[in-house]
Amino acid sequence: MPMHQPPRRAVLGAALAVAGTGALAACSDGGGAHSPGGAQDSGTYVSPGGKEVEAAEAARGSGPVRTVSLTAARARLDLGDGRTAASWAYGDRLPGREVRVTAGDTLALTLANHLPEPTSLHWHGLALRNDMDGVPGLTQRDIAPGADFAYRFAVPHPGTYWFHPHSGVQQDRGLYAPLIVEDPKEPLAYDREWVVVLDDWVDGVEGSTPDAVLKELSGGMGGGMDHGAHTMSGAEEDEGGEPDGRGPSRMTMGARSELLGGDAGDVAYPYYLVNGRVAEDPETFRARPGDRIRLRIINAGGDTAFRVALGGHRMTVTHTDGFPVRHTTGDALLLGMGERYDVLVTAGDGVFPLTALAEGKKAAALAVLRTGSGAAPAASVRPEELEGKVVQAGRLVPDPSVALPDRAPDRTIRMRLTGGMARYDWAFDGQPYDAKQRRPVEAGERVRVVFDNGTAMWHPLHLHGHTFALGGNAAGARKDTAIVLPHRSLTVEFDADNPGLWMVHCHNVYHAEAGMMTVLGYRA
Repeated sequence: MPMHQPPRRAVLGAALAVAGTGALAACSDGGGAHSPGGAQDSGTYVSPGGKEVEAAEAARGSGPVRTVSLTAARARLDLGDGRTAASWAYGDRLPGREVRVTAGDTLALTLANHLPEPTSLHWHGLALRNDMDGVPGLTQRDIAPGADFAYRFAVPHPGTYWFHPHSGVQQDRGLYAPLIVEDPKEPLAYDREWVVVLDDWVDGVEGSTPDAVLKELSGGMGGGMDHGAHTMSGAEEDEGGEPDGRGPSRMTMGARSELLGGDAGDVAYPYYLVNGRVAEDPETFRARPGDRIRLRIINAGGDTAFRVALGGHRMTVTHTDGFPVRHTTGDALLLGMGERYDVLVTAGDGVFPLTALAEGKKAAALAVLRTGSGAAPAASVRPEELEGKVVQAGRLVPDPSVALPDRAPDRTIRMRLTGGMARYDWAFDGQPYDAKQRRPVEAGERVRVVFDNGTAMWHPLHLHGHTFALGGNAAGARKDTAIVLPHRSLTVEFDADNPGLWMVHCHNVYHAEAGMMTVLGYRA
């Protein structure tokens, strides 16, 4: 059996290759406005707490119960190098303490909300029961300040996942943590494991908050930009210790990336982090020369793609978004927000930089692998592997154990990605998010989804409650989040085998909150 070492602080996107408590009664409403993209059915939909959801959960079985208590609260976080930030977090650490279970377990996690606002908790990538998916106004009510919510569900699939709120732009604070689901029949042999969480950080720096960033972005670039959202006030916190939202402008200009098809992002972050640490004071992972190390890499950022390389090493990709692939070796990976990759490396002898380049933003995050003596790399280090072979998700082949059966699609759903920076009006089919707009599917169908990106920006698209095959055929790698490049299309397929109301959205937290979200609804 492999030996697991927990972290000290508890591929390119497919488009590059293929172009409070209780369920809401209103969740079962069938009506609502009609969008050109298919949200036009007047029938009845499965309720998040309905009998179909109960039956699907019962079919998953009920294994040993893993009980966890979690508190979301204000915290002053240590980012290293003498830098701290007043933020919101799970406990007093960044990332939050990982939750580790075994596939087949039942997770019973109670979230206590000690924040000044309502919150929620979404389990990114899990095919779980719909009423535990954590989307306020769709699958549950907000968790009010001072209240708690008991999440309980079977965890069916092993892999690398994570959790975060689905409430406003809270994810761009410190509210995120890894969820590692171990395989009881683990086929990989390795000596150590390193969980690597990437993030872009703005909260609590010079008074900035994600809400103020969204307000500034929402002013657009067409002459109506609301610079009042960010002024040069010297005050950094209000009397309650909260950032006051009056920091400098955070709108980025000139962030460009060929890998991302042009514009790299909207937000100029002051810090980029690996496991909650700035590059000037990185986390050090210790191993022995020759150790076989499994890295589980998670992009928890709000607006940044990271290009990741380990100096002096090649990486063998074994999984993407939790699901195994035919092993593929390369020098670097590109992760959009919400994507995960598992890789294996055989450690050399010395000190090596794990560099996460903030793609197109002229900055990087850093961690260190140390197996011997030597000076730590400088924050400015850029290993040559960053310019080497980038593993492309669209060229990955699924492991036969998880490949979708070959089957013609029963239904095709087309969604056009719309909007731009001028008005900051991101949406699907020109329609901003409305929880009552549902794009219908039927249980048992093979569903093809075609995302046509009519915008000048790249978007990492995420489907809740399912994984899809890339490329519009069963031979594509299984993922739940994938990049679609500007003015390109991305086609995916999935089996409609998990009833409920499921979000589809851009995992740029600011694009999503501006309106680039929609719902796939199972017909009752």
